[in-house]
This record gives sequence, structure tokens and C-alpha cells, in this order.
Amino acid sequence: MPQSNQDETLLLHLNEAIATIREKEVLFQMITNKLRLIFPFDLIGINVFDKELLNKRLFLRNYVGGSTPGPPPDATASNFSPIAGSPVEQLVADPRLRHISLEEYAAHYPDFEPFNKLRREGIYYMTTVPLWLSGRLTGFLILSAARRPALTPADERLLEKIGSLVAVAVGNTLAFEEIARREQERSMQLAVTHALLSIKQREPLFQAIAEALGKVVPFEYFGIRINRTGPTKNFEAFAEFSRVGAGPLEALAIDREQQASLDHRGGSYEQLHSLLQTSGVYTGADFHALAVRYPRLRYVYEHYGTRAMLVALLWQRPDSQAVLTLSAADPEAFNVDNQATIQALLPQIVLALENLFAFEQIEELKAKVEQERTYLIDEINTDRPADGLIGNSPALQQVRQRIAQVAGTDATVLITGETGTGKEVVARALHQASPRHGRALVKINCAALPAQLIESELFGHEKGAYTGAVERRIGKFELADGGTIFLDEVGELPLDLQAKLLRVLQEKEFERLGSNRVLQTDARVLAATNRVLEDEVRAGRFRADLYYRLNVFPIHLQPLRERPQDIGPLVQHYLANLSKRLARPPRPIRPADMAALQAYPWPGNIRELEHVLEQAIIVSQGQWLEFGGFASGPALLALPPGPATYEAPTASVTGTHSTAPIKTLRDQERDHILTALHRTEGRVSGPNGAALLLDINPKTLEARMKKLGIRRTVGIV
Repeated sequence: MPQSNQDETLLLHLNEAIATIREKEVLFQMITNKLRLIFPFDLIGINVFDKELLNKRLFLRNYVGGSTPGPPPDATASNFSPIAGSPVEQLVADPRLRHISLEEYAAHYPDFEPFNKLRREGIYYMTTVPLWLSGRLTGFLILSAARRPALTPADERLLEKIGSLVAVAVGNTLAFEEIARREQERSMQLAVTHALLSIKQREPLFQAIAEALGKVVPFEYFGIRINRTGPTKNFEAFAEFSRVGAGPLEALAIDREQQASLDHRGGSYEQLHSLLQTSGVYTGADFHALAVRYPRLRYVYEHYGTRAMLVALLWQRPDSQAVLTLSAADPEAFNVDNQATIQALLPQIVLALENLFAFEQIEELKAKVEQERTYLIDEINTDRPADGLIGNSPALQQVRQRIAQVAGTDATVLITGETGTGKEVVARALHQASPRHGRALVKINCAALPAQLIESELFGHEKGAYTGAVERRIGKFELADGGTIFLDEVGELPLDLQAKLLRVLQEKEFERLGSNRVLQTDARVLAATNRVLEDEVRAGRFRADLYYRLNVFPIHLQPLRERPQDIGPLVQHYLANLSKRLARPPRPIRPADMAALQAYPWPGNIRELEHVLEQAIIVSQGQWLEFGGFASGPALLALPPGPATYEAPTASVTGTHSTAPIKTLRDQERDHILTALHRTEGRVSGPNGAALLLDINPKTLEARMKKLGIRRTVGIV
């Protein structure tokens, strides 16, 4: 067959293949095979350019060994690189078919590694064919060989025609790839949008995003991080996952000791701030240089085999910055096409994150409002005077004055005094008199919780922070933001928690258990203790710096025995409230009993007084409030003895102290009747008799006396 006919046949086959074959690998395999039949070469390559002719990209590179070429590499396997400074700049400056000797050509570019590699592999000659499409230079077809090609002018004209067809094939392939990429982006956008609409929990959402990204961009590790740039500067790891094969994502974590070591050496994420400010792709030698510079990247380089990283900036705001990172063990895992794909999905990812954070904030606010509601209902249902303080003794007036002085400030107040003196009432009065009275007064008893739970109660915890932490929980300091927190029995705090409390007092910031996110709180702190904290500091059980930070404005409550003037108002207050609550008729108290109450030392202070009155209301049956029907009642200690008409009650009845064994109901009833008879001077019936006092029939009382063995010593009046 004449040469011209062979050329026409080749061009016809190539044109038909370009028009009918859509599979990129199959098409360029056929082109390679056809060219090999006519032109001798060992390596075929295609470079493509951007529209501005500023950057180049290797579209195809294929060694031809033997008669059957191997499959071409993936078209997206190489990134764009600048044309300036590379040998390609000479080709672009004068785009025509050329025959090049690498020895001569490389002399002008001695450091151009691709040429040096070709020469090491025995390739010394290149034939370059410009690729024109619609009058625009789109790239070069390059045929390389170990021997100098002997091409005739007819061969060169044929190569130029083939170059035009290859340009069409490359253009079609790039167009098909762009369509496929956009289709992938749309599918990804739909997947992320579905996650946005259906997933409202952090870990499932991040897993859905990571799995969707993994379908279009291969990677091993996925992360989203937030850099707080406001008053509190810190990085928060919202998600760090690893892809293991095709299975589910697993959490990637650096152990705490290694984390502390990295931070100590300046390897924290704050050190990566400049690197993570912009989107970028770091592969091969570039990533290795970063690993040398940043200890944290060196750690993942050495321990996880990471060799490439893609960074996509999610947002840059005055108070925060967010980045998405992908990393892989393949040094050439990512390229500009991958970055373009990720960038196209960022709006959906940002929307999903904002939706997640808004939902979490709503849930936290909902929980906070519910807890505040509980506290406020407790305050509303508490029946007390405006300031809650009952009495007019000089000591109490001084407390009122101290409250008025400090209530309008945000100063920390330390309330001291014996147990039962009303320290919580003072804290409530301080809160109600402060500008924060519209928010909750959050109370926590530091002695009522195990040491291992106090930190969670104060600062909250994340889901999975410890065994049993099945959901996120906000702490008391977070709940008290804008209000007041009352730390009762603060002297019981363990030493390790005292340091964390000191940080909250000084810096107004804390972290939930299981989280490295620093939270702010604007809670006014009131603390109370029945211990002498100066003694605790000397004994090493309480931090001196925390004591001085708490003791900004001390308020001391005197014990009840030192302010007997307040006992009368307290008795009247509790009698009214307790009678109503216990559904008992209000009964007056005898002057002698009131005198006895005022004379009693009250080791349990106001709390003990309240309990004594409650017990008296329960047992009283006559027209007067009775204190003799229980073993620990204080009134009988000071009551004057009456005529010994009947047996005197036993020592335990007269109140000689509570170390005696608990009495049976029979003995308790016997002592109660004896006390009534003692009060009525032996009278059983009549207006002033014991039966009326006990509110029972006289005959019934006589029967009970006989059954209980109460002996009569004088006649019944």
C-alpha cells in the first residue's frame, strides 16, 4: 500500500476512535499502539497547559516496552506547575514540531530532574508536536527515544495532523472529566445536604462527611479544627478520624502523654496557625519540609506514615477560623483537582457545621433553661422575708449591712460560720440584692458528692469522657453564666480541684471533662464553709492562693447561742410555716418554754431549732405547743419542776442527751403521759387536766395509765 494511503488510513482510524471511544484509557492505549506502528519511540507523553499558558500538567506518560504498551497513568496524577523556568518555556515561545537532543537541551536546565531521569534511563532524544485546538495552543505531544529518529518531511506533516487529532482527543477527555467531576460534586453536595438535614449529632455528621469525601478523594485521615481567635485562643478538634480500608471511620488520637510532650516542645496546633490560614496541597518533599518544621506534623509523619496533606479553609472570621484537613500515606495523593473538588463542597460542609453548632447550642440552652427553671421555682416556693434573714440582733444587723455593701459588686464573698447558722440564706440574700437577681442562683454542696464527680458537676463533661458519661452535660459554672454560683462547704474540695477552681476565679475560663475547648463564664462566686480555712491552709489541706482569692469579702455568721434575741422571731416564723406544711392547727408556746428555748445552747443552731419545732408540732395534741414528748427536746432542761404527784419521767425523757438507746413506742407513750401529768400537777380530768392537754377522753387516759403501769400516789382531782 502506498505510504499516503497508509497515512490516510491511520488518520481515519484515529478520527473514528476519537469520535466513538469514551473510555480514556482505551482511547489513548489505541493511539499509542497506532503511533508505535509508524514511528519508533520508547516513551510517549502529553503535556497540557492552562488557558493563560502559565502552567503545565502531565496528562499522559507511558513507557512503551515491547510490542504492547502498558496502561496510561491516571490523567489527574500530576499537578500543574509553572512553565516559566522549565524547558517547556522554549517550546511555548516557538510552538512548532521539533527534534531535540536532551544532551544539548538539558545544558540550559542542568537542575531539571525529569530530563536527568530520562538520561539515566537511556532516553536521549525527543520529538515535540504542538497540540492546537480552535487556534489555541493546548499542549505538546512528546515522543522520546533512545536513538535519534529519522523522520522525513512527510512523517513530520503526518505527525502534525496526528497532533491535531490528539488535541481533539485530549480536549474531549478533559471535557468529559470536567463533566464527571461536576457530577461527583453534585452527588457529594446532595450527600452532605442529606447529612445536614438528617444528622444532628457531632460524630455521625463528621463520619458522613468523611465517607462522602472518601468517595471522590482518597485519603486516610480526616479532620476539622476550629481556631478561636477571640479572648480565648485555642484549637478545638471537632473531628479527627482515620479511614481504615472500606470500613467505618475510627477515631485518630494522640495519647495524652505525647500530647503534653508536643505542647511542651511548642508543637501545639497554635504553632500551625500560619500554615492553616490558607488552603493548599502539600505533597512529597513539601510535606516532608513541613514535618521537619512542625513537631506535630513530624509526629504523624513518623507514627502514621503520613506523606501528603490537603488543607481547605472553611471560614475566616473575627472570632474564629476553621480548616478541613485530609492526609494520606501516598506522597502524591492530592493535587489541585482534588482541592477544587473539596472547595466546591465547602459551602455545604460549612452549612452542615453551622447547623450542627446551632442545634447543639439550642440543646445546651434548653438544658440550661430547664435547670434555671428548677432553681427559680425553688426560690419562688421558699416562704421567707425579702432578704431571708429573720431576727434583729446586732450580729444579724451587721450581716445585713455587709450584704448591702457588697451585693452591687461582682466581688467574691466567703461566708463562714458554724453548721446550721444560715450561710445559704445569706448567699440567697446576696444574690437577690445583686444586679444578677434575674438569673439563677446555682447551688452546689462540695461535700455531698464523691471527689471523682465534683469536677464533672462543676465544669460538665463531654459524651464518653468517662465510664457512664453517655451524653454531654453542662456544668454548674456554665449554667451560672450571667448569674451566681454558690459553693457550699468549699473547704471539702480536693486539692487537685482547688487548682481548677482557682483558674475559674482568676481567668473566668474552664474546660469540660473530655474536651480541650476553653469555655468562658461570667458567674459571680459565693462560697461558704464551716471550717476555719486559715487552719486548713496551715495544715496543707487547702491552697493558700485559693483561700486569698475566695476571702475577698468575708461575712461571718454568729452562732445562735450568741444572739438569743433572734430565737423569738425564728420560732414564730417556723411555727407558722411548719404548721401550714404539716396541716396541723397553730398552737401557742408557753412563756416558760420560750425561755427554755432561749436558754438552750443550740449546738445545731437554726437547723436544730427548726427540727425541734417540727417535732413539737407533730406530737402536740392540746391547746399548747408541747416539747416533752420526745427524748431530745430542749425545753424540759430548763422548765421548773412541779409537784411530784406521779413518778418523774426517766432521765432520757428530761432531755439528758442523745447517747441513750432509742425507746420503744410503749416507753415513749409512758413518758409522754408522765410529762403531761407533771405539767397538770397530777390532774387527769377537768379543764386543767392531763386528758384535755393530751386531747383524749379521761377514761381512756386512765386505762392507758393502768396498762403502762403508771402508779397513782394521790387521789384524782
